[in-house]
Formats: sequence, C-alpha cells, structure tokens
Amino acid sequence: MKILDVVVTVLLVIGGLNLGLMGFFGYNLIATLFGEATVWSRLIYALVGLSALYEIGGFTFGFKAVQHRWCETPATAKH
Repeated sequence: MKILDVVVTVLLVIGGLNLGLMGFFGYNLIATLFGEATVWSRLIYALVGLSALYEIGGFTFGFKAVQHRWCETPATAKH
C-alpha cells in the first residue's frame, strides 16, 4: 500500500501544481504536454480526481491505518 500512497501523492502534487499554474498564470501544463481534451489529458485528470477520492477516504475512514503504515518502526512492526 505504500506504493499506492506514493503514486496518489505524486498525482495530487501534479494536480495541485497544474491548478496553481492555471489560477496564477492561466497556463494549463497538462493540456500543453498532452493536448487539449485528448485521451491522455483526460486520463491524467481522472487519475488526479480518483487520487483525491482515495485521500478523502483515507482521512475519513482509515486515517489510523495510514498513519500506522507510514509511522511503523521496526520495533513496533507486526510479524
């Protein structure tokens, strides 16, 4: 699950940076790289949206599980 958490975090950072660029400068980086409303750009937008839903679910229902997954030390690890 750590790999999924890292991928989700990267996608959310990409989405946040893209929204910041759009808000401050009117520049859509995703559309510039992949084209306006292409399959690839729509896929990236969809993945960013799914990543946000995953994070909402993690904070709402499983925050303790996520916290333990990231903060587990070798001494407290379950074998």
